Amino acid sequence: MAVGVFDLFSIGIGPSSSHTVGPMRAAAVFAGELKALGKLERVASLRVDLYGSLAATGRGHGTMTAVLLGLEGYHPEEILPEEVEERLASIAETGTLNLCGAVDPESGVALPYGEADMVLHPLTVLPRHTNGMRFSVSDAEGEVLHEATFFSVGGGFIVREGEEDAAQKELEESKKELPLPFRTAAELMGRCSSKGLGISDIMFINERASRTEEEIREGLLHIYSVMEGCVEVSLKREGVLPGGLKVRRRAPDWHERLLKETKDQDPDYRDPKYWQEWVNLIALAVNEENASGGRVVTAPTNGAAGIIPAVLYYALHFAPGMDKATQQDRDETIVKFLLAAGAVGVLYKEQASISGAEVGCQGEVGSASSMAAAGLAEVMGGSPGQVENAAEIAMEHNLGLTCDPIGGLVQIPCIERNAIAAAKAINAAKMALWGDGTHRVSLDEVIVTMRETGKDMSSKYKETAMGGLAVNVVEC
Repeated sequence: MAVGVFDLFSIGIGPSSSHTVGPMRAAAVFAGELKALGKLERVASLRVDLYGSLAATGRGHGTMTAVLLGLEGYHPEEILPEEVEERLASIAETGTLNLCGAVDPESGVALPYGEADMVLHPLTVLPRHTNGMRFSVSDAEGEVLHEATFFSVGGGFIVREGEEDAAQKELEESKKELPLPFRTAAELMGRCSSKGLGISDIMFINERASRTEEEIREGLLHIYSVMEGCVEVSLKREGVLPGGLKVRRRAPDWHERLLKETKDQDPDYRDPKYWQEWVNLIALAVNEENASGGRVVTAPTNGAAGIIPAVLYYALHFAPGMDKATQQDRDETIVKFLLAAGAVGVLYKEQASISGAEVGCQGEVGSASSMAAAGLAEVMGGSPGQVENAAEIAMEHNLGLTCDPIGGLVQIPCIERNAIAAAKAINAAKMALWGDGTHRVSLDEVIVTMRETGKDMSSKYKETAMGGLAVNVVEC
């Protein structure tokens, strides 16, 4: 299917869309196939091979546990953090996983599982993508019953080996069904010009090809409610993040300090002089929750999940006129923001990549910053040219960003990087809105540059834990 706004903004668990959400989806697909083929009852043993970046940073990114949960039949959109902890504790205690038993435990198959059943190949990269995984199950006699190889290509998207061309063909065919299809920013600008519409309007019309107007609005408002819920949960957690780096949660203390600054005001009042502190807070809160395996919105990845919520928070609380906004106005702002951001996300997904393991963090944090800048410029009244310019400025100043998390954990530099990129997005939107929409560098040019920069970037700086901060900072 053509990439839509609900593909780019999906609900899942942390800490990584490509290393947690994608592998869980792939494993769940594989388990579902076993049941559909009628082979589930014959399964006696399992082997999972993880390749490239999935193997190199899989422990810190939760890949192995995500695979186990997927094999049990859990999906990232539905599983709750408490269920994750419960199932992982059970697997560790019993040494068995309930293959395909998530929905109905009685219908699953209790399968012995040990660490030797999941083999890591950090130095082996399969041809299609560095995030490769292979599943294989055998019967009691050792005969292979079913096997499949998948690639997690960023943002929770997965592709099956051997079906890449078919998937691309299906994508192109499905795009023909859209009223106003676009692959490049130039095509998107052309649609806006010919129809006299904004970027969010074009995206809304395309989304109506598969959903009703009410479903689109309700879906996007639900997405934002999950973002808000993620922040609320995070602000109640204290202490250090899991994983061994002993990174202290800062969001709860920062929140308390900000509330003290406005203690004599209305509880909903946000002092404009602290706008950046609030933006930082939201970004940190979301990514601290993501780092602990909490429920977040992939936007467009988990590693960059805090940027869009933080910038949208700015739009709802600090943009001109929002202090007098009705709930209907706020809802309209949320919908327009996410549609415009989604349209720009489509451009990155179509022309480049949103996978840190493929193009570095410029594909994750850079894309999210660009999308957020576009969303903010849109709801602040920007023309299509100004919105495109905002997206271009944000990415231009994230080019070359490496993905080198310490210890393979989505904590340092990932959490602070979201806050910095959110501020970049706001500045990019403001700069664009002070112009007339004309600019020297096009969004398409900067997207292609990002893709080419990612290709040229040394592999050790692309989520492999073999370069940068990952090797230059002592973990303990």
